[in-house]
Amino acid sequence: VTYCNRTHKERHLRANDREFNLSFKYANNAIKTSKYNVFTFLPLNLFEQFQRLANAYFVFLLILQLIPQISSLSWFTTVVPLLLVLSITLAKDLSDDITRHKNDNHVNNRKVEVLINGELKSEKWMNVQVGDIVKLENNEFVTADLLLLSSSEPLNLIYIETAELDGLVSNRFIKYSISILYISGEVRCEPPNNRLDKFTGTLTMRGETFALDNERILLRGCTLRNTEWCFGLVVFGGPDTKLMQNSGKSVFKRTSIDHLMNVLVMFIFGFLAFMCTILSIGNAIWEYQEGNSFITFLPRADGANASLSAFLTFWSYVIILNTVVPISLYVSVEILRLGNSYFIDWDRKMYHVKSDTPAQARTTTLNEELGQIKYIFSDKTGTLTQNIMTFNRCSINGKSYGKSSKKKVDFSWNPLADPKFCFHDHKLVEVVKSGSPEVQAFFRLLALCHTVMPEEKTEGELFYQAQSPDEGALVTAARNFGFVFRSRTPETISLVEMGVPTTYELLAVLDFNNVRKRMSVIVRSPEGKLTLFCKGADTIIYERLHPSSSKLMEVTTEHLNEYAGEGLRTLALAYKDLDEDEFEKWKERHHEASTSLEDREAKLDTIYEEIEKDLLLLGASAVEDKLQDGVPQTIEQLAKADIKIWVLTGDKQETAENIGYSCNMLREEMKEIFIVAANTAEEVREELVNARKKMSPESGDEPPIEKSRLLGKKSQVVEDEKVDGEYGLVINGHSLAFALQKDMQLELLRTACMCQAVICCRVTPLQKAQVVELVKKHKKAVTLAIGDGANDVSMIKTAHIGVGISGQEGMQAVLSSDFSFAQFRYLQRLLLVHGRWSYLRMCKFLRYFFYKNFTFTFVHFWYGFFCGFSAQTVYDEWFITLYNLVYTALPVIGLSIFDQDVNDRWSFQYPQLYAPGQLNQYFSKMAFARILLHSCYSSLVLFFIPWAAMCDTVRDDGKDIADYQSFALLAQTCLLIAVSVQMGLDTYYWTAVNQFFLWGSLSVYFAVTFTMYSNGMYLIFTSSFPFIGTARNSLNQPNVWLTIFLTTILCILPVVAKRFLFIQLKPTINDKVRHKVRQAKAVPPPLPRKFPRRRISTRRSGYAFSHARGYGDLVTSGRFLRIPVKSRPALFPHTDTPVADSTPQTYRTIFEEAQSP
Repeated sequence: VTYCNRTHKERHLRANDREFNLSFKYANNAIKTSKYNVFTFLPLNLFEQFQRLANAYFVFLLILQLIPQISSLSWFTTVVPLLLVLSITLAKDLSDDITRHKNDNHVNNRKVEVLINGELKSEKWMNVQVGDIVKLENNEFVTADLLLLSSSEPLNLIYIETAELDGLVSNRFIKYSISILYISGEVRCEPPNNRLDKFTGTLTMRGETFALDNERILLRGCTLRNTEWCFGLVVFGGPDTKLMQNSGKSVFKRTSIDHLMNVLVMFIFGFLAFMCTILSIGNAIWEYQEGNSFITFLPRADGANASLSAFLTFWSYVIILNTVVPISLYVSVEILRLGNSYFIDWDRKMYHVKSDTPAQARTTTLNEELGQIKYIFSDKTGTLTQNIMTFNRCSINGKSYGKSSKKKVDFSWNPLADPKFCFHDHKLVEVVKSGSPEVQAFFRLLALCHTVMPEEKTEGELFYQAQSPDEGALVTAARNFGFVFRSRTPETISLVEMGVPTTYELLAVLDFNNVRKRMSVIVRSPEGKLTLFCKGADTIIYERLHPSSSKLMEVTTEHLNEYAGEGLRTLALAYKDLDEDEFEKWKERHHEASTSLEDREAKLDTIYEEIEKDLLLLGASAVEDKLQDGVPQTIEQLAKADIKIWVLTGDKQETAENIGYSCNMLREEMKEIFIVAANTAEEVREELVNARKKMSPESGDEPPIEKSRLLGKKSQVVEDEKVDGEYGLVINGHSLAFALQKDMQLELLRTACMCQAVICCRVTPLQKAQVVELVKKHKKAVTLAIGDGANDVSMIKTAHIGVGISGQEGMQAVLSSDFSFAQFRYLQRLLLVHGRWSYLRMCKFLRYFFYKNFTFTFVHFWYGFFCGFSAQTVYDEWFITLYNLVYTALPVIGLSIFDQDVNDRWSFQYPQLYAPGQLNQYFSKMAFARILLHSCYSSLVLFFIPWAAMCDTVRDDGKDIADYQSFALLAQTCLLIAVSVQMGLDTYYWTAVNQFFLWGSLSVYFAVTFTMYSNGMYLIFTSSFPFIGTARNSLNQPNVWLTIFLTTILCILPVVAKRFLFIQLKPTINDKVRHKVRQAKAVPPPLPRKFPRRRISTRRSGYAFSHARGYGDLVTSGRFLRIPVKSRPALFPHTDTPVADSTPQTYRTIFEEAQSP
């Protein structure tokens, strides 16, 4: 072999030849997802933690505290909080990495049988090499990326479940049969990559070359099902497998509050430096003016002067005032987010009983962002709709059938009919029975032209496993009307036509893809007649019709328009009789194209075009994709919360538009709905500008841009423009491609953002992500993307928040999402309840946290003016250590996990409560400035009232208590009680946990204080506990308690007065609703459900195909498709539970409980 792998453009391997394959140094099959090992864990983890600014800052403080000339605080005041924070993070990261190690070891030590020197030997997965032949047995995981060689099933058919990859179950089969023991073939293929849907290569064996594509490869992550055994050749191992290549790091998402906190922490550092500078200047002045008076009994060190004293004082105050930089903030935020994530996981009202699917918060860092959503980007099929299709209407040879009577058609004459199938036009059955050739050809096409896999467990009981629900619906319709698809092999399709078994020879499948938008099969009938059957999008089929079909096309088009008004998905059906000689020549050209290694798909498309022309039209089919429960009500509810919804779908414009009306996105009362469907860039621009001018005549040509530069990043934010009334916008994929060009992006954004609802049709997955990125980049708004299929993954990852719906299209969307649930209607609960509460709680937490820390620190600042700027602390050192860790930690966490302004029912009743989150009203730079002023006022009260009260005071027995230690105790007690009362005022929703945390923390404070100030502690640790007897001497005096009472009253009086005045004069939406809650004696009553009326339109509907590549090659090679049966234990297995008795659809509509079916 002369080929060398230096270029890395191609992989070359030999079966059963380890020596040859090892020369290329391909990766073995071991995987590693863990980050650390025993030696690297501590240094690497600490290195990562100290990259956080706050942690690095506290290490810097610790170093300062070890310098005697600077430090006036003991080292433990910094070490204890820092160690606690580092330990919690260490424990969390260690737990996560141990789990990863266990998973890696579990996978790497799995056993598999490998063919070595003609014998099957059991090997660990990690020891499997590229080029080995492995044997898999039923229900075993696929070891690596394998080329399938043979299996135990007839025709070498195998079934695999690919749920870890895409949620579907496919089957794979290789036509050629080979001797496994003595195979010496060579494979040349593409290098490792992350494309799950593509594989290109060739297998050379015994002088013959076979083309390899994705359908011949078993990917790691799949599971063998319903197959006794199979053999496969390892092509990629371990980190080179497509599963591992796709497990790259996800996009790290941060909330807007995270970004704001980073800015505020930078400001706090500056503010700290400012305070320390003032105090150090004060120290220099004091030393210069007053310092000489103290030299007699406090002599200065050699060379010391006022300047050096000021310099050292600056660093001393950096240590003392460090509490303005909140080290415990980050840990508290993580605890809070984790708690709110559990509330989402545990919410029974977001649990779907039918599919046994609970809601899941897949990330714990984005909860509060759910309360700030302004734009929702939604897929249509499977997200708004059920992705369960029913065959409703059809047009055959110019006649329309379907829905002519309420009575269901009786299919008892057909023993193989599907009992679940419903149809309401008896005339069609009569025409089929009468033997009409056109009608029979129509259903024959539906029974032959597809990639469905039949399963017949018992005689006459047929089950169809289809790639898409559309195909299943059409094949089932043909079955009920007498053309039963019974079985298939790679070369044949067996039907039962009006009771007569008939077998067709399957010669070729011309597969569906996004560009072709059609699929065809070429079959030979028992009589030897060659026919091409084709179905696809009507516009595509019409271009390929023979001129003789023009009149029939006109009539069929009228029927298609009629079906569109009902929001149905349509396909046009056509056929063509072929000449034997013409087909043989075409077949040769097809074989050449299919074995090409370069541009294989483009060459195949060209070959397909040659034969798919001069077709004869048969008619059209129409299937209905029903809306999910509660979709119209959910969209109406979200619109009331001022959330704008954009639907990004691959369907045709007409279908998407009709779905838009039926789900309340587009409404008749809207002033106008603009449709952008131009074919050139200039026309698109003109239509967008005209629409914008109609909505806002005074809007200028240049967009209103607010330029900002934050932390070195430039950003252009397009401001919202005022619009009078509600508008809608519909834009197709062709126009969208022009509109997304750089010079037209902002025009699209301005026009679309003026509309209440936007529908983008015929969009690709990439365009979905581009639209989301456009809004995310140029609007000061939080975006959410929701979808259920692999084509939604890019959109879900791009948006600030991605939501996956676990539906009919596999699990890829869910695996890429931040939150997931089973039904679109749960979105309103996720946002209007959990999202709003999480945002409210986070903002309250931050406001209170900064308030208590700034108040604590400012008292130190004022004390500096009374202690000669000597950096003496106003509090006891142990109080400084425990203030944030013990005395105020749990009450604020209790507040931020359990608090709610109104309950969930009232949140639904008044969706306008959601608006403050969109406007960042609860926590912003302005709110932070108000906290700063509030803290400043409180600290003045907390310092000067106790100072004035203690200045010339004596005890009842005449002894003096105007000493530093008594003052320190009084100041810290006043502070703790004042901030605790402030938290009580901030708490809307009291629980037993809140009460326990608040009163418990105060009790712990007094218990610790009396213990630490006791004689015993002083005698044991004299230097650490100097406040001997202070607590019992001070806290038994009435005037001390009176001072505490007065200080607390003065601290909270302005807060209470302000709230009273604002509620009376300028109440917020929260104030108004809380007032109604107090007046109401019960929760709001359910309102009658409103049903959206059916809108009749003359627009044509979209074609009924899944927007993904089909499985034609798979069918012709015998590798069929099956959908997985999910086996998952019930979440609530007891049938007598409330959840089992009443499905949690109480809140699936806007205001009322859903009626039980």
